[in-house]
This record gives sequence, structure tokens and C-alpha cells, in this order.
Amino acid sequence: MAYVIGIDVGSQSVKAVLFDADGSAIAEAGAAYEMSHPASGWAEQDPGCWERGIVQCIGALRARARFCGREVAMLALACQVDGLLALDDRLRPLRPAIIWLDRRATRQTARLSEAVGEAELIARTGLNPDASHTAPKAMWLRDEEPEHYRAARWLAPVAGHLTGWLTGAVVQDPANASCTLLYDLRGGAWDLGLVEQAGLDPGQLPPVLPATEVIGSLTAQTAEALGLSTRCHVAVGTGDEHGAALGAGAVSPGVVVDVTGTAEPVAVPSSDFVLDDLRLVETHAHAVADMLLIENPGFVSGGSTNWWARAQSLPHSEVFAQAALAPPGSEGALFLPTLSGATAPRWNDRMRGSFAGLGLHHTRAHMTRAILEGCAFALRDIVDRFEAMGLGGDELRVVGGGARSSLWLQIKADVTGRPVRAVRGDHATSAGAAMLAGVAAGWFADLDEAAAQVVRLAKEPVRPRASTAEVYEEGYRAYRRLFDGVERALS
Repeated sequence: MAYVIGIDVGSQSVKAVLFDADGSAIAEAGAAYEMSHPASGWAEQDPGCWERGIVQCIGALRARARFCGREVAMLALACQVDGLLALDDRLRPLRPAIIWLDRRATRQTARLSEAVGEAELIARTGLNPDASHTAPKAMWLRDEEPEHYRAARWLAPVAGHLTGWLTGAVVQDPANASCTLLYDLRGGAWDLGLVEQAGLDPGQLPPVLPATEVIGSLTAQTAEALGLSTRCHVAVGTGDEHGAALGAGAVSPGVVVDVTGTAEPVAVPSSDFVLDDLRLVETHAHAVADMLLIENPGFVSGGSTNWWARAQSLPHSEVFAQAALAPPGSEGALFLPTLSGATAPRWNDRMRGSFAGLGLHHTRAHMTRAILEGCAFALRDIVDRFEAMGLGGDELRVVGGGARSSLWLQIKADVTGRPVRAVRGDHATSAGAAMLAGVAAGWFADLDEAAAQVVRLAKEPVRPRASTAEVYEEGYRAYRRLFDGVERALS
């Protein structure tokens, strides 16, 4: 028997899934870890936690499926994007990773935008000038930690670090490269003019290869740690939301995917180069060759429910039970899911979360439901924009933990006015990585064939209810007024 493994390296956990040649999931595993926040607006992670998580997950797969390590032909990763690692010439991290949630590089972002011109930067890269992207983080490293910058052989994304750990080759796919503010989307290569304007060294940027290309085989050291064989090859892989899009079957235009994780990216493929003149959504390369992924990188969604569960000393599973006790609209209670800045309805680093509309009659249940509804209002901002840009689909496909909650699916359907269909299984992103591994191994001719074999959807969508349309339309208008007011107060 031959297998492939897909691995999702997120900001809270590693998840892995084992597939056979028929496209069936044989076993799944996960391993959680933490991020750190050394200063306000900072977010870092120990790269060793990803490696240990991968080792733990593959060990669990081996225990559950009882396969021989020699039977795994290929593996691929779908990694959190917008992270930066400074690696020395032995591929060792010189400091903790600066991950996607980190906002420290605002001054560097402003300098790059001023040097190039904001409109020109967007036109060339498809991205909003924003501190989440990796070029400003690399500029911050050069400015604030010059000893690490000078010692770095590679300025790599999370994916590049892990391909180096697995195979000895530090590489990335176009989807990862397109998160840097340095990648020419039309030309499909580094924009050396932008690299020069950023004051960075192009020789430190990892090579860009197709997501399904085979890099090489596992090193002997890593193969031993994983319990696999050096005959196991590794494909380049992609970003996590790109992998989630694959796992939801978004390999062609018209499939809108809602990825419910710590953040909630919302994406749709496009075969045409399009830019959003309102700058709500960005244009990225996709893991699918010759396809772009138009996306909003995500508001703090699962991060908000996790925060609330901790603050209320609730198990996270109880959040949805609490929310179900309150009626649609939460009797006027509102929540802005902007705990670490906003990306909808406008991008604003300075925005912070807020409850509003509270009265003496409100309970914890109302506030809990308001969090779920606030996230759905932010989702509506994005899918409405897709529709206005001619990129909408017939339904929303939801992946991640939020897809398990029938209540949250119904709220999303009611708020957006669109059918919402869950992608079955808890590991859509790692399934997307496994699709890349399957194509790389020659099991599938392309990602369309892989999607037809692998993707599993709920039989029926959750449909919007006419009975809630008025209360949610009123709630959405109040939500937008609240956002505007808080934004003015913080400006």
C-alpha cells in the first residue's frame, strides 16, 4: 500500500492526514502549541514547536494506521503565511519566528509605501501595504536586529524553514512568495526593483517553485525523527489558506471559501488579474498554476471565541451552547471582532475589539452570541465585495472548526443571505496539502482530478431563513455604524 501525507502548519497547531491512492483519508492527527507576545502588537513562535508537532502527528498517524514508513511516497505542507524566519547557513533559526499576527513593522511599511507609491505597490504585488506582510518584517529585522539580519543566509517564510528541515532545500511556492510585497504577480517572479526599494538582499529570498514540484527526499536525520524512509519525497506545498481552498474544492473560479481558524480568511479563485479599488481584498497567487486567489486575510474569528472562553472560564465547546441561549440579533448587543486590528470593512491596524448596545437585560449568552454575529457581519463585508467584483459563487463553503457548529453556520447563512455548506472533516487544509502531494506523486493528473477524489462536502447547505432577515439587516447596519464610530474615536 502507498500513502501520501498532507500537513497543515497553523498558528495554534499542526494537523496531518494520511491518504491512500484512492483519495480516502485513512487517519488524522493534531498537535497543539502556543504563540508568544513579547510586546504590544508582537506575535512570535518557536520554530521548534512546528517540527515537534510534525513529528508528533506523524507518530500518531503511524500508531493509528499501522503503516510501514516505507509506504509513504510523498508529503506536502500547507503553512501559515506572512511569517519571517532568519536562517543561518546551516538552516538554523537565529531568533523566534515573527508570525502573521505581528504588527511591529508599521514604520517600515510606511517607508516602503512612500518610496514606491501606494498605488504602484498594490498594482505590482496585489497586496495592501501592511505590516502583516513579510518584507516590512525583514526591514524591521535589518533596522532593529542587524546582527541577525547580517547572519541570515535566508529570510524565509514558515514553509521555507520547514522544507529546509525536511529536505535541506529552502524553497517556497508562488502563494507564499506573493505574501511578501516583493513578488510580481503578473511576471511570476521577484520584483527586483521592489527588493531594492525595500533595501533587502535578493539573494536571501528563497527560490520560488510550483506547489506540486518535488523538492527532493527526506534527509536521513529527519526521516529517522519522523519514522519514515528517505525514499519519501517532499513537494513544495503552499500557504495554509491556499491549502484550505484546495481542501474545499476551490480550484476554479466561483467557489467562495470561508476558513474559520484563529483568523478567518475568505477567498475565491480567479483566472483573471483583478484588483480591488476599495482595498478590502487582496490578490495572491494560488497553489493552482495560472490561477489567482482573491482574499481577505481574515478578521480575528476563532481568536475572539478563544479569548471569550478564557475570559469567562468556559471550555471552548461551551461557547456555542451559551450563544444558542440568546435570540437572533442578541437583542441589540454588538461585538466588533477587531481584537488585533481590522481587515473588514476596512483595514486599520489601530482598531480594537468592542462590545456595544448593552443593557441591564443582557446576559453572558447575549454577549457570546454577539461575538458569533459580529464575525458573521465581517464575513458579509467580504462576500458582498466579492459579489460586487463579479467573483461571487452560489454558496459559501466553510472549513475549519467553525464548520462543526450548526449554530454558527446558520448565523452565517442568515447574515449573508447565502447558502452555506460545510466541508466535511476537520482537516481541510491538510487535505489540500495531501492533494498537492498526490499530484506530485503522479496519483492525480492535476488538482481538478485531486479535488474530485478528495473533497467531501455536506450533502445539503444551510439556507438563510426569511424570519431572521429583518433583524440581521438592522443588526448589520448598527454594526457598521459602530465600526465607524470606534474607528473615529481611535484615529
